[in-house]
Amino acid sequence: MTTKEILQRARAEKRSVLTEIEAKQILQEAGIECTNTKLAASKDEAVLLSEKIGYPVVLKISSVDITHKSDAGGVKVNLKNKESVENAFDEIMKACTSQFPKADIEGISVQGMAEPGIEVIIGMTNDPSFGPVLMFGLGGVFVEVLKDVAFRIVPIERVDADEMIKEIKGRKLLEGYRGQDPADIPFLVNMLLKLSDFVENTPGIKEIDMNPVFAYQTGAMVVDARIILEEQ
Repeated sequence: MTTKEILQRARAEKRSVLTEIEAKQILQEAGIECTNTKLAASKDEAVLLSEKIGYPVVLKISSVDITHKSDAGGVKVNLKNKESVENAFDEIMKACTSQFPKADIEGISVQGMAEPGIEVIIGMTNDPSFGPVLMFGLGGVFVEVLKDVAFRIVPIERVDADEMIKEIKGRKLLEGYRGQDPADIPFLVNMLLKLSDFVENTPGIKEIDMNPVFAYQTGAMVVDARIILEEQ
């Protein structure tokens, strides 16, 4: 589905939260690389998709009513064979239906297990005073504990994106701290520019959260994504 079709469907269904799969489809259309993620409506389909994508895989609950998937037992990682996928599917469904009996569960998403990299967060929030504002920082627990992030008002230019990355205290990790491979900073700059262009040209987006983004020596990959629309 195209971005326009996804947004139209969400609004027709009177929901403001997109699924992870919808969010990644939109970001991919904007030129931002994401892990290949497919929806499985059944255990058998999850196995077929896993074999098509290639082991190891990650399974996640797909429901707009379950925001914190890991806390709900809705995420299983590093699944290396058919049996582990089947068990993970059952465990995820049991945990999530038990904790959220009224949740609308469309299925379970299957995605390839991304190679670990330096975790960063890239996002956008629509500020009531300033409009869309981009965010960049270290991802994972770093953003929760250290809150090491930089902000710029949309639209941004290349110099702005470059400055955002240089501003964070943890930039040494991106530059190759103590022998660690450096991140592909020009690639991250381009991701910020693509996000800025998308936000500027797509009204009605309230929030975008890409966390984590795995930054590599060459390239970067969005592993998890969330998009929230403005209320109609």
